[in-house]
Amino acid sequence: MLVMAGASASGKTEIAKIIIKKYNFKKMITYTTRAKREGEYDGIDYHFISNDDFTKRMNRNFFIETTLYNENYYGTAFQDASFDKVLIVDTNGANTLFERLKSKVTIFFLEAPEEIRRERMRLRGDQEEDIKRRLCEDATYFVKEKLHHIDYVIETQNQGLEELADEVYNRYMNHFLK
Repeated sequence: MLVMAGASASGKTEIAKIIIKKYNFKKMITYTTRAKREGEYDGIDYHFISNDDFTKRMNRNFFIETTLYNENYYGTAFQDASFDKVLIVDTNGANTLFERLKSKVTIFFLEAPEEIRRERMRLRGDQEEDIKRRLCEDATYFVKEKLHHIDYVIETQNQGLEELADEVYNRYMNHFLK
């Protein structure tokens, strides 16, 4: 499974979209207890479930990994894991996936300087207060040293998204051909 972690606006979501479209990968649809946002669809963006349902699934060992982020639970189901899936997770998720699946996951850490990420968030229309909060949280949360294992670090500020997606895909495929 191709796993990407990185701070807000590091490029992981856009790169994942290109890999999914260009290389026929599938998005790993994770589970969450957070409310659906405008334009999101159940079963496409996430599986939106209640806290009670999430807890029941967690107790049945349904999830490979779970995390609590902004007072909402997120989880990845064992049954959904496969070679042709792209999954975006936080550092805790990446650590748990590596601990539980080892060589079945390839972990990419995507990074870009804070000022570039700030500008990307502004360009996508994020509110200034949200940008400040996310940058502050990300400075302590999305640090390479917090990951137990990284296969590849990808700097996203000097290449276009297509080139970055090709680089991630090629490294992922070569990783399994070794």
